[in-house]
Amino acid sequence: MPMDWTIAERPWDDPAGAALRRAQRAELDARYGSDDHEPGGAPQASEIDIFLVAERAGEALGCGALRRLDANSAEIKRMYVTPASRGSGVSTAILRALEAAARERGWTTMRLETGSEQPEAIRFYQREGYREIPLFGKYVGSPISRCFERSLT
Repeated sequence: MPMDWTIAERPWDDPAGAALRRAQRAELDARYGSDDHEPGGAPQASEIDIFLVAERAGEALGCGALRRLDANSAEIKRMYVTPASRGSGVSTAILRALEAAARERGWTTMRLETGSEQPEAIRFYQREGYREIPLFGKYVGSPISRCFERSLT
């Protein structure tokens, strides 16, 4: 089936991207029963190296971002796809676009944190070749965090 969406880099404050991040936040607030589910706090525009938005006919379908961790690695942030677009391949396409952007920058390791109450995300990342690793950075000691990594080499 041909792709019927596009994925493009956008500024962090892009209205469609901001709306997707708000929807993600609301979904996670409902899933965790509070708004206290982000160890280390939300990423700021100054920390984000690339932000991608997928859309079809002007409708935002999903987003994802990268934050550089060090000379060789980046962290996936704000990976989100609208419920209506899940299962369509948009998630995988955004993830692959983020990995390609990392390679272009010379980053060879992708890391991410997801929550213990997000089994779909855990299954998705495992299916896409990410392996569970010990908690890293701001997530060390978080009882609700699960961290994953994939080598791009």
